[in-house]
Amino acid sequence: MPKIVVTGLGIITSMGHGKEATIERLLSGQGAIGKLHILQTKHHDLPAGEVAYTDEELKQFIGMPLEKRCNRTTLLARVAMKEALEQAHLDKVFPDKVAFISGNTVGGMEKSELHYHDFQNNDDWNEYIGMHDCGSCTEMIAEEYKGQFQLTSTISTACSSAANAIILGANLIKDGTSEIAVVGGTECLSKFHLNGFNTLMILDKEECKPFDAQRNGLNLGEGAAYLVIETEESAKRRNVPILCELSGYANRCDAFHQTATSPQGDGPFLAMQKALANSGLQPSDIDYINAHGTGTPNNDECEGIAMMRIFGDQMPPVSSTKAYTGHTTSAAGSVESVISILALQHHFIPASLHYQHPMAEHNFRPVAEVLTDVNLRHVLTNSFGFGGNDSSCIFSSYEPNHQVNNNIATTKAASHPVYIRAVSQISIQQPLDEQWFDQPVFPTEVNNASQEPDYTKYINPMAARRMGKLFKRAIATAVDIMQKSETEQVDAIITGTGLGCIEHTEKFLNAMLDNDEECLPPTPFMQSTHNTISSQMALHLKCHGYNCTYSHRGTSFDSSLLDALTQMHLGEIHSAMVCGHEEMTPSYFQMLGKIGYWKATSDEAALHRHDTAGSFSGSSSVNLLLTDTADSRNLCAIKAMKALYCPSEQQLSDALLQILAQEHLCMDDISAIVMGLNGDQQNDEVYLRFAQQNCPQTPIAWYKHIFGESYCASAFGTYTAAVMLQRQHIPAHLLYTSCNTSIKPKNILVYNHFQNKDHSFILLSSC
Repeated sequence: MPKIVVTGLGIITSMGHGKEATIERLLSGQGAIGKLHILQTKHHDLPAGEVAYTDEELKQFIGMPLEKRCNRTTLLARVAMKEALEQAHLDKVFPDKVAFISGNTVGGMEKSELHYHDFQNNDDWNEYIGMHDCGSCTEMIAEEYKGQFQLTSTISTACSSAANAIILGANLIKDGTSEIAVVGGTECLSKFHLNGFNTLMILDKEECKPFDAQRNGLNLGEGAAYLVIETEESAKRRNVPILCELSGYANRCDAFHQTATSPQGDGPFLAMQKALANSGLQPSDIDYINAHGTGTPNNDECEGIAMMRIFGDQMPPVSSTKAYTGHTTSAAGSVESVISILALQHHFIPASLHYQHPMAEHNFRPVAEVLTDVNLRHVLTNSFGFGGNDSSCIFSSYEPNHQVNNNIATTKAASHPVYIRAVSQISIQQPLDEQWFDQPVFPTEVNNASQEPDYTKYINPMAARRMGKLFKRAIATAVDIMQKSETEQVDAIITGTGLGCIEHTEKFLNAMLDNDEECLPPTPFMQSTHNTISSQMALHLKCHGYNCTYSHRGTSFDSSLLDALTQMHLGEIHSAMVCGHEEMTPSYFQMLGKIGYWKATSDEAALHRHDTAGSFSGSSSVNLLLTDTADSRNLCAIKAMKALYCPSEQQLSDALLQILAQEHLCMDDISAIVMGLNGDQQNDEVYLRFAQQNCPQTPIAWYKHIFGESYCASAFGTYTAAVMLQRQHIPAHLLYTSCNTSIKPKNILVYNHFQNKDHSFILLSSC
């Protein structure tokens, strides 16, 4: 495996803009928690780590026109990313294989909550509708470098989002998919998550004091941080100074509770244990732990117990830097990674500010004063999110390796085949079976609800009463697929969802606006985070393995599949549940309709016309179970996958040829190409132009005409192809350009794009 090194860092928090301001504040031992001035909330009694710059000032930092509309999450990211790219000498021209992976959860909420009633009643602020979801923030960050990033994706796992972005970037590099990755996260303060955390009664009304026996909760913060990571060979070839090495990392799931950590800290323990194994280090090698350390009673106690299980009586120095910055939630993993690397470089350990009283449950005390002139070689940093999503990263001093591995790309050979063992779906069609294959339901409305099964067969009725439909669909398809595949447990649960549980998001948002930020129920907030879906499945299945959620608009599922395949190629996991879950509320359907997502008519004949704008909606859940074990029960094999960001038509053609050549195939060997045709003129023109230029004789199959459009509808492309390969038949209603129903498919190519920006190819073959 190639050695992964860090060559660029960028950061902005309440401590200031840039690395120098950050170091100065850390060494001074002075936190940057204070009163809110920019966020307009009635809860000014709640201290927070607010970035001192207005949106207009942030725009000036990056040279953005002041009149251009943009959300604060994106602006913070652009500032931090600019610094990281400049240090890594990537500010002008990129090499060919650079990935951009960003984590965020709030998205454009701070603008959505401000203009929510305008979205519903007038068209003055419609531009912000398209900036609400997490993936749109990543898209706006990347647009400055349009055509230069090889691929982009968005991770949304609450407070571990940025750490998981680092993990995916590193795996893409190890797998040979990318050579360089820009990874990190961003989050701005919003009334939504300030009030949400307040309903959970975990906000301290004074400055937080992590690991103190008298701690009362956390302070929220905002900010962004990005790292440039790459192979050692790439850094040397580009003649870029190497800052340190990313020597280990891991993600595990606590599978205990939606917002609380298990008493023994099982998830944090497993994450740290695996990160150490990944690095080849022993616990005694770790010189400093930058703890998650939120200051809440539950987190600090359980994280400390988990660290004691790893390190015993030989606990290295521990501190939490959240009393400097506030809890920057989705950005915390990269903010604290940058802080850890700065400590490693400059030989100091930041203090756990405000610590005074030792905790009886722990055998250690955090570092209470800044330590300087400290010899640090290996630093561990923790990031733990809602739903028990726990991640750890280890950064080490760089030691040049004279035997540089020039053969960077690992071989995706037959030693790591990947199969689809079983599939399950709940949609417009008959749920939890494949009746649609022979007897499809053809939608007649622009907005279509899913057909619901009897959930009591899959979920305890008392538990089901407290769940929204999306959670019930996710758990039912998860249980169904485990039963169909005769599988007891999986190594990973990886979910794609562009909007998350939008029903609960709207409930909390409406309550917050209608009640003037008072007397708010905590449950809708707890269930509004995108990774709630994956965590609910993990809780139900008691799955402590890898757990991640992608919220990258129309390629959310594609990102999930890419993650699973990458880890399976590397041998990190041997089975995975890969899912796509989406719902559509009436109000959000109306909002998206205002910016052109849906057909303007419900006339059945017009729904599938390709010379008008818009498509029709379908709420849906799709679940695939992947395995690397050959078995007669497998539906098909996944032979190859490639994701691209803003490719030219020539780059698309080259990618197709590359996939075929990799598998020793030509276009004549492809039985059909499954495309995401949805009736929208601009969307479908991209597909049909590609087909005309690259595969004019290949039959085209489609699926959105029976399942509908959503941010995770692309999951049905892979699902449909798998069923066609299993049954060795393509029915007439799935054929778009051919009437030949005698085709016995052997190889099927699935092609998806979203707004001609993010594209993906997936090659499946019969077993």
